[in-house]
Amino acid sequence: MNVRRLIPSTALAGAVTLGLVSLSACAGSSDAADGGKGGKLDVVASFYPMQYLAEQIGGGHVAVDTLTKPGVEPHDLELKPRQIGELGEADVVLYLKGIQPAVDKAIAQAGVANTVDAATLTKLQAHGTGAGHEGHEAHEAHEGESAEEHAEHATGEEGHDHGSETGADPHIWLDPVKYAEVAKGVGSALAKADPDHAADYRKNTDALVKKLGDLDTAFETGLKNTATKTFITTHSAFGHLAERYGLDQEGISGVDPESEPSPARIKELQDIAEKDKVTTVFFETLASDRTARTLASDTGLRTDVLDPLEGITDTSKGDDYIEVMRSNLAALQKALGAK
Repeated sequence: MNVRRLIPSTALAGAVTLGLVSLSACAGSSDAADGGKGGKLDVVASFYPMQYLAEQIGGGHVAVDTLTKPGVEPHDLELKPRQIGELGEADVVLYLKGIQPAVDKAIAQAGVANTVDAATLTKLQAHGTGAGHEGHEAHEAHEGESAEEHAEHATGEEGHDHGSETGADPHIWLDPVKYAEVAKGVGSALAKADPDHAADYRKNTDALVKKLGDLDTAFETGLKNTATKTFITTHSAFGHLAERYGLDQEGISGVDPESEPSPARIKELQDIAEKDKVTTVFFETLASDRTARTLASDTGLRTDVLDPLEGITDTSKGDDYIEVMRSNLAALQKALGAK
């Protein structure tokens, strides 16, 4: 995984405005929709979390193609020339800048006009190998802002700098509240690209936001009273989720699932596990579980799956985003000793 610097700078925060302006150029007619596949709006999504939004919000009015096929580790995606060519022909491209370098490069090369960068639709924080509830109060301070206000606010906050050396945690979809903010921005973009069906896009967006709100409530109540707040995971993908629900994520390898932890980090995790009464070391489905299993064996801990939802496969514990997130909640409740 090569997580690039992801926090919107002033220029990048304006990218969503430029993207939506270009989309709004279509608002005078339904040419975009008419020119799509079978009369549908042709949407290209970079990977599963973006695909899910496009399908849920677009419904029967969109034809969605996904650059990252099931089972492919999205961070390591390499695009074929044909895929790059198709980007330029899409009505709308939905992606998350910074998580897939190949996609970022292809979009720049293809000169795609109608792009929606999910990173500009909510705030991002930098999360390292350990991330948790320390930033929870600051995180809560901006709840209720619109997606546009989020994007504007992010340009002036400490820690929200694309240019920072550590970069930021791109896994915004694992926080249902942030994901709902992104959903609202995507709904607006589709409505402007295909105004004939704007009412349906708004209705579908509202329905999805409600489902995400219910999911947020389930996490908040399900994780409120636990024996411990600390969990250990191979891939530090859950910093936003941990911050949202007052937990402490301790990542073995940081935000890069392929990096090897140092002996000092392993010793530190062993000490944390003992001190914080950690019961479980989590691994994921699309990356190696070797280090997690070794650490668990050395410390006498259980192992379980915490899915970062970068793709749905036959081994996923659920058929879609909501189902897998509820499976993640159940796994966290068990590991943390929820009461």
